[in-house]
Amino acid sequence: MFLPLTGVTVVSLEQAIAAPYATRQLADLGARVIKIERPGAGDFARAYDETVEGLSSHFVWANRGKESLTLDVKDERAPEILDRLLARADVFVQNLAPGAADRLGLGAAELRARFPRLIVCGISGYGTAGPYRDKKAYDLLVQCEAGLLSVTGTADEPAKAGIPIADIAAAMYAFTGLLTALYERQLTGEGSSFEVSMLDALGEWMGFPYYFATYGGTPPPRTGARHAAIAPYGPYRVGGGGQVFVGVQNDREWAALCERVLGQPELIEDPDFRTNSLRVAANKRLTALIEAAFADRTADEIVASLDAVGIANARMRTVAEFADHPQLAARDRLRTVDSPAGPLRALLPPVTVAGREPAMGPIPAVGEHTAAILQELGFTEPKAAHE
Repeated sequence: MFLPLTGVTVVSLEQAIAAPYATRQLADLGARVIKIERPGAGDFARAYDETVEGLSSHFVWANRGKESLTLDVKDERAPEILDRLLARADVFVQNLAPGAADRLGLGAAELRARFPRLIVCGISGYGTAGPYRDKKAYDLLVQCEAGLLSVTGTADEPAKAGIPIADIAAAMYAFTGLLTALYERQLTGEGSSFEVSMLDALGEWMGFPYYFATYGGTPPPRTGARHAAIAPYGPYRVGGGGQVFVGVQNDREWAALCERVLGQPELIEDPDFRTNSLRVAANKRLTALIEAAFADRTADEIVASLDAVGIANARMRTVAEFADHPQLAARDRLRTVDSPAGPLRALLPPVTVAGREPAMGPIPAVGEHTAAILQELGFTEPKAAHE
């Protein structure tokens, strides 16, 4: 089946999550992605854990559909190998340490001068200038610098996001930037270069707290699983020791909750609850009233009542329960992906196009495609060329 990026070749000098996750999405859309790894151990994310039949969960997630080329980039033959690779490529992505690409002759300006149609993307922690340029940037640390931990957690203790959200944010902007650059090249015939920093990417996602704190005078309080600026919004205890999450977005929904679920229409005009801001300020009292009304009903009964009225709700699932979610099963959202450890279950990419299957190719072993790629480039001694 033809996919949108069929015929596009991506060369990526990548490691960890941000760049690999960006290029994996290109591979899902049909691009050929050649992943350059260190000889021996390869991408260090391969060793984060061994939970997926002996493979790293991070690596499995971010690297399907790629070809693995092991190459010592400091070897005397590496420049020639890279030159031949990039001469055939449409896209080059790197997330090396700051300045490393320039030292290797792989800086954006130099590459664009040599390969005018090449699109060059550099991903960094804090950008290529400024006092934090050379500072190491791991996901948790960028979450700290972007202020995320100051608004996540409870009043007593901050908490990081449970997923590598700074890496993911950078990957998504790199991905959309690359798609934009490919479209621009289609119009102009010229390549381009751009950079994405994890701090900038996560900073964009911190928009609501940024405006709240800058113009409100105080930062959004840490409210655990509740919302700092909307109420009622969060977990509520129900009968039998259960819990239901409720999300009310506007005054119309608030009225429906009071009249048709809580059975207390008088709360609509309660002076403490007339607007969302007032409800947030009186959230402690509001929570007590809601939980008192829910106390003699089960979670199933509460969910049924909320659904009947059209009020958003959910129950907190474990990750294992999400993997077996009835909605995923009903919509056929799981596929099988090959790997060095055998077949693995994988979720389909979120963008669904009727009649089209994403590529979702195998997860490569370290250096699995080295010999074939080097022979394709004209090297007759592939082993010697990358050691």
